[in-house]
Amino acid sequence: MTEVPHGHLTDPGDAPGAGERFDLLTEREGVTIEHILSARSDTPNSYLQDHDEWVVVLTGSATVDVGGTPYRLGAGDWVLLPRGIPHTVERTETATTWLAVHLPADDGSETLGI
Repeated sequence: MTEVPHGHLTDPGDAPGAGERFDLLTEREGVTIEHILSARSDTPNSYLQDHDEWVVVLTGSATVDVGGTPYRLGAGDWVLLPRGIPHTVERTETATTWLAVHLPADDGSETLGI
């Protein structure tokens, strides 16, 4: 019988008191999937990435600015963060949890448009 990778997402109650916790769930052929737990924060954190990243909020809420456009995200809301476009996590609610999918940067294709 083949061993199938499996697991359980960390409980939102285990979110850190400050900052973020990143749990790597899997990496395959240049795709990385992470579970992120965020503390409450009103301190903006800016990023400029060389890969596309798709994120969905599982619990809590956050405001993310992508290239100058703010998005208010609650449970079930997702956004694609295109490579080369600055994005800033403006704020997060206590115990906001995310699922993030990082896509390969060097696949030669155009920025993903979902």
